[in-house]
Amino acid sequence: GAEELRVLGHQQFLAMNELRQDFLLWSDPRYVEPRRLNRYEGQVLSQFGEDGIISEVFKRIGEQSRYFVEFGAGDGIENNSAALLLRGWKGFWIEGDSAFAQSITTGLPRTISDGRLTFKNAFVTPSNIESLFQEAGVPQEFDMLSIDIDGNDYWVWSAIHDYSPRLVVAEYNATFGPDIEWVMKYNPDHRFDGTNYFGSSLKSLERLSAEKGYRLVGCNLAGVNAFFVRQDLASDELFLPPFTSQNHFEPARYYLYKKLGKPRSYRIFDN
Repeated sequence: GAEELRVLGHQQFLAMNELRQDFLLWSDPRYVEPRRLNRYEGQVLSQFGEDGIISEVFKRIGEQSRYFVEFGAGDGIENNSAALLLRGWKGFWIEGDSAFAQSITTGLPRTISDGRLTFKNAFVTPSNIESLFQEAGVPQEFDMLSIDIDGNDYWVWSAIHDYSPRLVVAEYNATFGPDIEWVMKYNPDHRFDGTNYFGSSLKSLERLSAEKGYRLVGCNLAGVNAFFVRQDLASDELFLPPFTSQNHFEPARYYLYKKLGKPRSYRIFDN
């Protein structure tokens, strides 16, 4: 019937996207270099291939605190640190959306009550981010910070001075390519409207990261997130120089990860 045809068509669409991704990775000499991170992409609970890249980065630089911070944590069942929680890490999530916050607190009561996860329903700003960290007991040096608030990301990262994550994952705006410097004007009342007016270009994040002592070591194939490793850990032997947007930029390819699978359940965290 019509429903079976719709499902079959969707499955064919997904299969074509898988082939496109494989073609990118295996046909373009750019991706043959083993220090480039794209080969290691994999999806556990991330939206795109971030889980695999994060895992590979920590294989290279090692894990220390096994502590993460993510602001813009979404519903908690799909973000950049949920897979780390499954692997026994601890961390701190901040989410401004009240519906998402309700999903997290009702879906993960044991994870929160036993101290594996600290959660705060709040909108982050440059003026409150470090006080939120302090209230949550975030260690000054921790393993991963993930930034995804669809707006003032650049300004909030620029305001973090007293904390030194070893890896920073930050969303960039692929609209502007690898060369243009562009940052959304700071607006404390900004709410993402679904357009390309958000965040900052990769070149601007590259400049900011260098000022803060980080190197841009890669972006995911979907052209959504960039990965920055602290300079003392990001050697030329481990990661691919030059650490520039021109070398590591990926255009927006959101279609690559529209995957068909079983609905996700919060119960996996309390198994």
